[in-house]
Amino acid sequence: MADPQSYRPKTSDIPAQPGVYRFIDAEDRVIYVGKAKSLRARLVNYFQPPEKLHPRTRTMVFTAVRVVWVVVANESAALTLEYQWIKEFSPRFNVIFRDDKSYPYLAVTTSEEFPRLLGTRAAHKKGDKYYGPYTKGSIRDSVDLLLKVFPVRSCTKGVFNQARRSGRPCLNGYIDRCVAPCVGRVNAAEHRELVNELISFLDSDGSELIAQKTEQMQAAAATENFEQAARLRDESVVLKALAQKNAVVMEATVDADVFGLDFDELEASVQVFYVRGGRIRGQRGWVSEIEDTSAAQLLEELLVHVYGDGAAAAHAHDLAAWEMKSGHSSQEPSTEAHRGAETRASRRHKTAPRYVDDVTHTATSVIPREIWLPAAPSNRAALEQWLSELCGGRVHIKTPERGKKAQLMATVHLNAAQALQRHKLARSGDLTVRSQALEELREGLGLERAPLRIECFDISHTQGTNQVASMVVFEDGLAKKADYRKFIIRGEHGEGAADDTAAMAEVLTRRLSRLAAGARPDDASDDEPLAARQLDSDSSAPSASAAHSASGELVANDASNKVHRFAYRPDLIVVDGGLPQVNAAQRVIADLGVDVAVIGLAKRLEEVWIPSEEFPLILPRQSAALHLLQYVRDESHRFAITFHRKKRAKSMVRSALDAVPGLGPSKQKALLKHFGSLARIKEADAEALQRVPGIGAKMAQTILTSLSARPALSREFSLSEHGSDA
Repeated sequence: MADPQSYRPKTSDIPAQPGVYRFIDAEDRVIYVGKAKSLRARLVNYFQPPEKLHPRTRTMVFTAVRVVWVVVANESAALTLEYQWIKEFSPRFNVIFRDDKSYPYLAVTTSEEFPRLLGTRAAHKKGDKYYGPYTKGSIRDSVDLLLKVFPVRSCTKGVFNQARRSGRPCLNGYIDRCVAPCVGRVNAAEHRELVNELISFLDSDGSELIAQKTEQMQAAAATENFEQAARLRDESVVLKALAQKNAVVMEATVDADVFGLDFDELEASVQVFYVRGGRIRGQRGWVSEIEDTSAAQLLEELLVHVYGDGAAAAHAHDLAAWEMKSGHSSQEPSTEAHRGAETRASRRHKTAPRYVDDVTHTATSVIPREIWLPAAPSNRAALEQWLSELCGGRVHIKTPERGKKAQLMATVHLNAAQALQRHKLARSGDLTVRSQALEELREGLGLERAPLRIECFDISHTQGTNQVASMVVFEDGLAKKADYRKFIIRGEHGEGAADDTAAMAEVLTRRLSRLAAGARPDDASDDEPLAARQLDSDSSAPSASAAHSASGELVANDASNKVHRFAYRPDLIVVDGGLPQVNAAQRVIADLGVDVAVIGLAKRLEEVWIPSEEFPLILPRQSAALHLLQYVRDESHRFAITFHRKKRAKSMVRSALDAVPGLGPSKQKALLKHFGSLARIKEADAEALQRVPGIGAKMAQTILTSLSARPALSREFSLSEHGSDA
């Protein structure tokens, strides 16, 4: 048995998002499948001291040798995927759902003359509409709520016929939960029209009805009818849950391999979900080293790698194992090469349904009729022809852009991105690799000692507006987030820097000036510049009247000038950019007389630029030093972008509301508190605006006139969110 601590993932590596996890044993068998609202909160419970675990759980974690997980969009998707994979893998330690039962579905029996709304676990009938699955409790609540809004028939055939004979409707007819077609209150056409409205809601995102309920709730609250408001609030919550799309359940005709790809200049992370019969039947992921290439070329190489000759033999082996397990026998030739292509191409190999809402589907070892990619690959037509020949039928390469398919693509991509991040973190956590990286940097840059403290700077803005910068710190090759700093670029006249090199010069001047003085850098923060600051109490401090200084200035007797952790001198400064940015940084260092090495890391080619050097330093693409520099640069870029987006969003809201004449800070705050966002304020009418305390008829009209005159915000948000590449 394996010690659970030997494969325990770092808590920080586990995403705090909904998902499904699998424990796998030494023979690569899935022994347990579970779901979680937060994967991090759930998984850490399995790695408690063994004596605190339930005996069955303790046996399971000691039998497993690794745990893997998949992140999904919401709890509903996690519930569904857990159910599907318990059915698919039959894990020995799962107790529930190992029989032929399923989660309940919401069904609309459109095959009947008077369609019925009900919750069911029965096998799906052709011609009827099914939605879900749902939990046992939520299916009842869902039916009850839908009947309040769409009072269609929900009774059984026996009750319906009895009401017809007696001329008296059932209870739902008396309490207005049914339009009672059984007694002729509506005819078949009118009832069908109401059913179509119900189906339209279930097929859509439900935003129109949800918005209507929300507006009614706010109106009830404004008139202090809190009981009505609470009821409408609860209805809105359930409607949102009903309208939430479950991208892990699709039409039974969908057969596809869904690829997610996330890559940088050195490595690529791939995730693939195998969808057969509208269900996710399996998942696989890996991280590979890559050469400098475009996304289209990378996707072409990926397909060749996955479906090429080497992969054909592997798939043939998988299919043979499936045949032996299921009792099927293929009639294919015995030669390995021929069998590798032909058995994968054969569409006679089907897997029988395993539970009531399952369908007969193609085996995952067979090339499906569709392959979904995040973008079009190079030589798409040639690849489709090649795959079609391998498959023995037409194969289409698609890039879904909307609906459930696009949502599933986004989920697969999210898992690929997280896998690449975990891979980088695992490498940075290896002491041997970190030591090697620092030593390679020392040798490559000709430093006297290994750069134990590295600081990296990045500039971010949107077409010169909302200019900010970030500084991230790595010590001994590890991120030291407590020392991260954010800078607001002010420029010579307080309106921002002229360009990226000027912005970089300003940031380094502020950072290194403080370093030279050994003081705490108050201006290196995410706040607006401080007009004054209170100094630390100390016997050597000046009087209270003199104990304030403008941000950016140093006072000789300032007790806060004592050396702090942030005042440690870096061994190496890295700027995100090429030779212009590096030379600007070197000029600042020379002017201030600070003894610090500086380099620049240019994107795409990952060239290391050294001040005054005509040609860059080219580190081997797989060197530990280059991986470390890339990780430092990417972390700085992420930190800058996050701060820039926050500042930009705040400034856009302020600029819109500040432009309304007579609308002061308190009324702005009241509006935002009531509506929640600027977009909802813009959508509100005069009557809705007047429900906000302090907003009268005249002010409401002023707000409408002012906001409608402003240009749409969509253009501002459509600009590059990555800002400067400096």
